[in-house]
Amino acid sequence: MTRKRWIVAPADKGAASEIASELGISPLTALLALNRGFSDSESIRNFLLTSDDGFCDPFAFPDMRKAVERIETAILNGEKILVFGDYDADGLTSTAVLKSHLEARGAHVEAYIPDRITEGYGLSLEAVEYIRQRDVSLIITVDNGISAVKEAELATEYGIDLVITDHHKVGDSIPKSVAVINPHLCDCTNDCSLAGVGVAFKVICALEESYAGGVLEEYADLVAIGTVADAVPLVGENRALVKSGLNILNTHPRVGIKALMSVAGVLDKPINSQSVAFFLAPRINAAGRMGKAQRALDLLLTEDEEEASALALEIEGENAKRREVEEKIFLEALSIINTTQKYQHDRVIIVDGDNWHHGVIGIVASRLVDMFGKPCIVITKEQGNAKGSGRSLEGFSLYAALNAVSSLLTHFGGHELAAGFGLLSENINELRKAVNAYASKVEMPFPLQKIDVKLNPNAINVDIVDSIEELEPFGSGNNLPVFGLFGMTITHVESVSDGKHTKIRLKREKAFISVIFFKTSFESFAYSVGDKVDLAVQLSKNVFRNNLYVNIRAVNIKFSDINQDELLFGIGLYENYKRRESIEKKHYVLIYPERTEFAAVYRAVKDSGEVIRNPEKLCLAIGDDGSKIAAVLIVLDVLLEASIICIDETGAYCVVDNPPKTDLNKSAILADLRNCFE
Repeated sequence: MTRKRWIVAPADKGAASEIASELGISPLTALLALNRGFSDSESIRNFLLTSDDGFCDPFAFPDMRKAVERIETAILNGEKILVFGDYDADGLTSTAVLKSHLEARGAHVEAYIPDRITEGYGLSLEAVEYIRQRDVSLIITVDNGISAVKEAELATEYGIDLVITDHHKVGDSIPKSVAVINPHLCDCTNDCSLAGVGVAFKVICALEESYAGGVLEEYADLVAIGTVADAVPLVGENRALVKSGLNILNTHPRVGIKALMSVAGVLDKPINSQSVAFFLAPRINAAGRMGKAQRALDLLLTEDEEEASALALEIEGENAKRREVEEKIFLEALSIINTTQKYQHDRVIIVDGDNWHHGVIGIVASRLVDMFGKPCIVITKEQGNAKGSGRSLEGFSLYAALNAVSSLLTHFGGHELAAGFGLLSENINELRKAVNAYASKVEMPFPLQKIDVKLNPNAINVDIVDSIEELEPFGSGNNLPVFGLFGMTITHVESVSDGKHTKIRLKREKAFISVIFFKTSFESFAYSVGDKVDLAVQLSKNVFRNNLYVNIRAVNIKFSDINQDELLFGIGLYENYKRRESIEKKHYVLIYPERTEFAAVYRAVKDSGEVIRNPEKLCLAIGDDGSKIAAVLIVLDVLLEASIICIDETGAYCVVDNPPKTDLNKSAILADLRNCFE
């Protein structure tokens, strides 16, 4: 798992106990709420009891009255209205919500979802030309449109009115339109960090002259799916919308969603925000990534069970294909990074390949961020042109980085943590240099492992999970709590689910627990029986043979006896060397290995009797707390260079049989290292 800087939230147990007593909640629920920034009992009460009573007036949006009047005029006059959506889950649910409501009001309405591959995101000039031929007189955009300045001008020229509903940031120019409905222009005093589907819902509320009222029961399920999928903060109105939607999904889901739940294997299970995020939203997104998003829209709108079943099976097939393509590209990208080792030590990793499916390169970039703990950009090339998608860490703005090198790009867009762009293939290497040059001038963040509460393993029981569930729904701005288990000793390691996952048993004093590491094979697991470790875990309920258990899922793991600050500093030194950057002389002792350290590392690899995949374990083996990690990594590089050790197919360090006699003082790596000192 990625090396991260572990941060444990402060625990004011006294304040939590008082609030718990006042509100009639568990002390753990109160403590978790305090750690989420709610400072007193009143704010915690409001958060836990979120309801539609707190919805703000839809007419707080400055142009809402204009939008309503134009839409009602179009309905009254029988004009053709086109809802222009997007191919992701937020855009598709936005389209479904608005189209179905307008139809219920008797409107002559159709929907348009652009093709991700051939058209790309948002309203385009080509789309306006097509819409003109459809005799449309009013376009309503959902989850897009705020940047469509040229497209709005063309629509106006053709006599087509435009109502823009969007939640993305407003640029320097606002498109010419009848009305722009956007939370960033809203005077609402309540939280208005709505997803695109939340904005569309507000338009419906305005059409019904309601804050939420009767329309909430009709559309909250779709609004919840789009809101969770778009990862907007689940606070304020978003939290109320998702809570209402989850209730519908658990009691009476619409026909299409029920069919999707069936193929996803969650039809008979409680649906929470994690179910939406991991089972429903990815399948809706898959239709747009791999095939035609229209099928997902049809699924959301259909009332025919047979049609819903057929569409859900098609989408399930697309999702399986998405996973297959994603895994293939991920492994290819990983191979390129590992064989071109200088890439993995860049501040921003940029990897490119030919004809990679650009519907999944963003997901691949996200997986690479998780693996390397750095901003990552994945680029696909085709016939001289390239498209890229990047993901970042909190603290490094990918949008700002791309803006700084925009002269190399044909276009770009996005935000701090995710962005996309286009460029000529011939400019990729220049882009790699330019982005990393920009990154060298800003302070690069290290990934954080946030711990909500330290947990005694003896205290893990179903009551704790009940306390956690009081904070549902979880998502952006209210993440599923992560607990810290410190000073645990591994007593057993085993492979489960045909090698897909690893399960370990641990103890501390009289407490014994089992923890599952999902998507971590036994062969790649870097810890062994007897290791003393700290774990970051999440807890959930599981029913097995009519008995209720607590599942403990590992989020991260590290050695208890490693000083993380020293370790991370040393890794930074090592990466400076790998980039051939200068290193201060005072750090010579931390990175330049002594002869005794060569011998100690070699003996640790040869004589430990264990499989060693983790350099931190070598630090412990030679009696170090992590401060000499840079020197240990240099030793490994030199021994590999000299063919004294090797790395097997599982990533373990092994001693080579009958290694060649080598004078390590003549190592090219050590010569390079000496040149790095100022």
